[in-house]
Amino acid sequence: MCLIAFAWQQSPQQPLLLIGNRDEFHHRPTRALDLWTREGHPELLAGKDIEAGGTWLGVTRDGRFAAVTNIRRPGVPKAPLSRGQLPLDYLQGTRSPAAFVHALQGQLANYTGFNLLVGDREQLWFLNSEHGQARQLEPGIYAVSNADLDSPWPKTDCLRSALANNLDADDETLFSLLANDHIYADEQLPDTGISLEWERMLSATFIVGLPEYGTRASSILRLQANNRIRLTERRFGALGEPQGETCREWR
Repeated sequence: MCLIAFAWQQSPQQPLLLIGNRDEFHHRPTRALDLWTREGHPELLAGKDIEAGGTWLGVTRDGRFAAVTNIRRPGVPKAPLSRGQLPLDYLQGTRSPAAFVHALQGQLANYTGFNLLVGDREQLWFLNSEHGQARQLEPGIYAVSNADLDSPWPKTDCLRSALANNLDADDETLFSLLANDHIYADEQLPDTGISLEWERMLSATFIVGLPEYGTRASSILRLQANNRIRLTERRFGALGEPQGETCREWR
């Protein structure tokens, strides 16, 4: 994913509420949100990056969840392994969130820069590959994009605040937060080493600036009381054209 906001343990009725957008080139082949039955994991729910085989966001029937974003560092050589494999390794495994991220700390050079969230109903851990220190997250409301957790980018600040004000909202309201295509003023933009034109385009929560690149999917993940789980994915084509929606729920 490229932008995530999440409320962790803010309500006993809903221990996790996570919303986010996946931005990607439209030509990159992708499988829509589905159970991974054909891969032998029928209790894993996620989309699939067909090119590299991994995922950006997923959850299992027993409440394990994971998400990853890339860190924007133009010109950095591509590492040998896909960071999309990281959520998949956690979701298909049995290690605790803490054990998984601590084991990963010694393997960071194998992956191009990433932010990783792994959790279950009891704990949530975060790892940024650049500073390399695993961190257990306390209850709170957070946001991450293509820098560090809660880096003060305009769109991360905006989405975190919007989520904080809509913790009890329905999915349609949350999707409207993810559909914000506002472009921020130049003086508010981060300098990540890309052109100003791209910096402007990528400053939006929902990216529609080019026909070849943009927001491909918006997702809402809810871990609720009584072991209820719901993951909804709304998909988009070039220039934001709607391409369908999938909602799966375990009760």
